Amino acid sequence: MKVPSQPSGAVAEADGPEDRLRRFVTIWSRAIFPVTATSLTRTEFEGHLLPLARTLCDALHARPFDTAPAQRTGAALVDAHCTDPDALGRSLGVVDSYLVLYCGTESDLGAEELRARCARLQHAMATGYAQALRERTLTEQEAIARSALAARSAAEIALHATESRFRAVFDGAAIGIGIADLDGNVLEVNETLTRMFGGMEGPLRSRNVSEWVHPEDGPHVWKLYEELVRGEREHYRVEKPYYRGDGTVLWTNLTVSLLRDADGRPQYQLALMEDTTERRLLHLRLRYEATHDALTGLPNRTLFFERLEKALAPGDNARFGLCYLDLDGFKVINDSLGHSTGDRLLVEVADRLQTCVTGAGEMVARLGGDEFVALTTGVGGQREVTDLADRILAALATPLRIDGRELTVRGSLGVVEGPAGERTPAEVLRSADITMYRAKSAGGNRFELADPEADARAITRHGLTTALPTALERGEFFIEYQPLVHLDDGSVHGAEALVRWCHPQHGVLGPDRFIPLAEDTGLIVPLGRWVLQEAVRQARFWQTRHSDGGPLRINVNLSPTQLHHPRLVADTVDVLERSGLEPGALCLEVTESALIGADEDLLKPLRQLAEMGVDIALDDFGTGYSNLANLRRLPVSVLKLDRSFTRGMQQHPVDPVDLKIVEGIVSLAHSLELAVTVEGVETGAQARQLRDLGCDTAQGWYYARPGAPDRIHSLLLADAV
Repeated sequence: MKVPSQPSGAVAEADGPEDRLRRFVTIWSRAIFPVTATSLTRTEFEGHLLPLARTLCDALHARPFDTAPAQRTGAALVDAHCTDPDALGRSLGVVDSYLVLYCGTESDLGAEELRARCARLQHAMATGYAQALRERTLTEQEAIARSALAARSAAEIALHATESRFRAVFDGAAIGIGIADLDGNVLEVNETLTRMFGGMEGPLRSRNVSEWVHPEDGPHVWKLYEELVRGEREHYRVEKPYYRGDGTVLWTNLTVSLLRDADGRPQYQLALMEDTTERRLLHLRLRYEATHDALTGLPNRTLFFERLEKALAPGDNARFGLCYLDLDGFKVINDSLGHSTGDRLLVEVADRLQTCVTGAGEMVARLGGDEFVALTTGVGGQREVTDLADRILAALATPLRIDGRELTVRGSLGVVEGPAGERTPAEVLRSADITMYRAKSAGGNRFELADPEADARAITRHGLTTALPTALERGEFFIEYQPLVHLDDGSVHGAEALVRWCHPQHGVLGPDRFIPLAEDTGLIVPLGRWVLQEAVRQARFWQTRHSDGGPLRINVNLSPTQLHHPRLVADTVDVLERSGLEPGALCLEVTESALIGADEDLLKPLRQLAEMGVDIALDDFGTGYSNLANLRRLPVSVLKLDRSFTRGMQQHPVDPVDLKIVEGIVSLAHSLELAVTVEGVETGAQARQLRDLGCDTAQGWYYARPGAPDRIHSLLLADAV
């Protein structure tokens, strides 16, 4: 069938969705108007097709996806007298070629998903068309047949002319007609029915209806037949296959009616058969295309979920196993060698995976991209699915040769196994996906077994990640302050601002729970700016409200992402100017690991801030490589010793080596004119030893835990020691 070519002008030049929809309708009209028996003009016919096209367009984007509108569209074509055999084929050709092109441009769905939806819409449209055409044809033909039989009976009694009319209708009917007695012996068949069975009339008349049993007959078919010949029902309609003389299968829509005599006694049975073989083949083709991956030929996501749902149905001792495979480094192959090579690699991988699932109840499918799944069902338990995972890794171990290149393929697998009936398909796939990423994080080329606790942590992490953007907007973050105390006299030197998240479900979360997530999502920049604004505002409030306590310094942490942000200096200056806080009252803490190997481009904004008077503290000193010689080139004025240095001082007696290390660091820092702050001070003995070693300031639970800002002033008025 030839589909009209695309109208002149690119799709992208259309004014909008309605224009593209009307272009689609024009193509559709050109395709089927010549084979449509209608009195409408072409323009009027296009107006009739417009709402049908809009229905298909809406169904293509609908969430959830539903094929029922396409089925109604197919039926509407029959109502519009598009009953020529070519009308359906041309319509399906237009939908296949142009629906996604003209109606899918503004969708956020992927191209693969749109094509899969389009194939399913074609299938539904063909089904609706076939059902409507069948209903219309059978209604007309059954009425004709009944009239013909009535005419025949009258002709036997009265006129030969009626016999002629009956014969004309019987022989000229477009569907197969057969008449049998109540014992099932075939009495009459028309030419159409003879052609449907291969053109041999004699063998048909000599047979009994009961001989036409087919293995795919449903149990209800012959039950309905028995009820009809007993006179318990007037007619029934089923889909039934038959074997032709050459062994091929004839699929039909069969309607059988009971004919009674003048006294109402059952006398004959009348069969009307519509040949649906080609329609069924079309249905199977569309079904295959909708459930199989176009590139590899493997079952796709749709068919896999159907199989998984059946595998998870409750059953006696039923178990399932799932391997979720993601190829390691596939993006590098795609980007370096091209998508064509990547596609050929996926085909080769699919072929190898198919060799791994040869057992009963096993299948492999492609979910999309370089993601594959293998499913096994049975009672073998964990050993069976881990054996399958080992076979998959072994199959991938041999390098592939594509275009003369030898490519090594590795994969990470997440394995889920368990009893059926306890989890939904979505829950199983989510667990497999999480487990696969654990295998990838562990180095890849391996499989990991699902762990409910690890799944729960990953799900919680994902929930926190998705909630982060709106949490800042809703004001769920707040700041606690921990005092920084002078070791010589115990007075408060300043405070470190520590951000907290008051989560609606999980309660108060510390920075270790969400700062890494904010780094990954990029939210750390607006969050860090908010912390800086609040902390500086609070420091300025302390200075204005409690001038008797002296100026309080505020320490604010900077993340590695903030260090690389181009507006770090400008934002800091803006915050200070808006609050009125002097730069010398602000100390920005940067972790030692963030400055390891830092070049001048990274150090430049820190130098600018230091030149303005802002103190820069090297936080967690001692946890990295502790390159002491590197301190000279860093624009820092404070060293913050990690709590690991002071932990040994809680023991008695104190290890003299720990004391020597701290003493050496303090001596070096002071020689470089750096102040030394110690974290994690929890006892008075620690505080005295650190003071004797020359440390300048300290913080820890010995003085105060992080708390509300009003506690800082209370501590300021008292001797912290």
